[in-house]
Amino acid sequence: MQFKKTIKFLLVISVVFSALTVSAQNTDALGTYSPYSMLGIGDVVKQGNAYNYGMAGLGVGVRDNRFINYTNPAAITARDTLAFMLDFGITQKNYYISDYQTKSAYNVFNMNNFAFTAPIYKKSAFIIGVSPFSNTGYKFESVEDDDLIVSQLGDVRYRKYGTGSINQLFMGASMVMFKYISIGAEAIYYFGTMDRHSDVVFSEESSYNSIYTGWEYNVGSFSGKFGIQYNQPLKNNSSLTIGATYRLGNVLKGDYIRYAYTQVGDTKDTVMYNNIEHAKLKISPELAAGISYRHRDKWMIGFDYVRQDWTKSDFNTSDSRFVPKVSESFRAGFEIVPNRYDIRYYHKRMTYRGGVYYDKSYISFNGKQVESMGITFGTTLPIYRWYNAVSVAVDMGQRGSQQNQLVRERYINFMVNINLHDVWFVKYLYD
Repeated sequence: MQFKKTIKFLLVISVVFSALTVSAQNTDALGTYSPYSMLGIGDVVKQGNAYNYGMAGLGVGVRDNRFINYTNPAAITARDTLAFMLDFGITQKNYYISDYQTKSAYNVFNMNNFAFTAPIYKKSAFIIGVSPFSNTGYKFESVEDDDLIVSQLGDVRYRKYGTGSINQLFMGASMVMFKYISIGAEAIYYFGTMDRHSDVVFSEESSYNSIYTGWEYNVGSFSGKFGIQYNQPLKNNSSLTIGATYRLGNVLKGDYIRYAYTQVGDTKDTVMYNNIEHAKLKISPELAAGISYRHRDKWMIGFDYVRQDWTKSDFNTSDSRFVPKVSESFRAGFEIVPNRYDIRYYHKRMTYRGGVYYDKSYISFNGKQVESMGITFGTTLPIYRWYNAVSVAVDMGQRGSQQNQLVRERYINFMVNINLHDVWFVKYLYD
């Protein structure tokens, strides 16, 4: 049976997926490699899979029965009412970083998302999944070049590095009300660890002890998200969809450990160790709105706006140069399908996507708010049946600048998602 074949395929994929995740954990940066991730809560991840990323992250006001669109909990009612759907994806991120002195390049490979959805009753469905919320990944190292200091202290190296991520496990449900209105809600559990370190390392010949300082933040906390969509059918099998989401503000609770120690060889001498249980890290509410227009089963265009006020957030930092601001994101995208049901030409069944975006980060450094802009491209390759597919997205853009002591990041990110679909609750007749 098709369902058993699907389960076997999922088991194989899970093994491969686990191996890739373990491989990614052996790198210096798990989910990102950005100097900006050393500030605040790290590099906040744009939500969505390759389906969304191919359209610049579009999704709040989008309905599609072929894919899991978890950017809006209300969107999952668009799915097939007799089938389950599973989606998982991986990312390859490539960074080209430069400031007024140096240039460098890095790449990271990581899991992006895992989501599963199935029908509940009639026009209702549930969803469960996991995706990253923010990532921390950076590493700086410099050598003391002041001749006077070197003559007195010997060779001195300064190192700053950090790793970790905060992930979100979400579970929700949605239903259709009043024919054209869908509502949805999700329970979210944030979990993960952020580690940040700052070291002063002397040479082995030096009479001074190397100094190691840092902090660890282990997070575990609950939150929620609500969504709504209004889908209005129009003439010529077209439709207009308007959507909105609201993510609750949250206080991430966890253990906050700050430490400092000196080390000579294998001998450590703890200077300071402070463990604060039930420490709090405030996350601001997020409001998003979107609209899309779909013409038959041929093409779709849309626009999303996302806003989050971080000005009242507390990140336990003493760096006066970093000030949290209001983050905003503007996204516009489209998709085109020449002929979804063409049995002769495969390329006509493929979906082609594109988009542009402009983001204002919550990070403000030296009075300059960090901005990013980019373009995206994507495609979906149907496999077996048109519901089963592989989606690919490319995101090219730039964040920051070389002014005001900022860093310019140019990046090319690749994302691949596999979407699987199988029918439940159908009785097959055999002669």
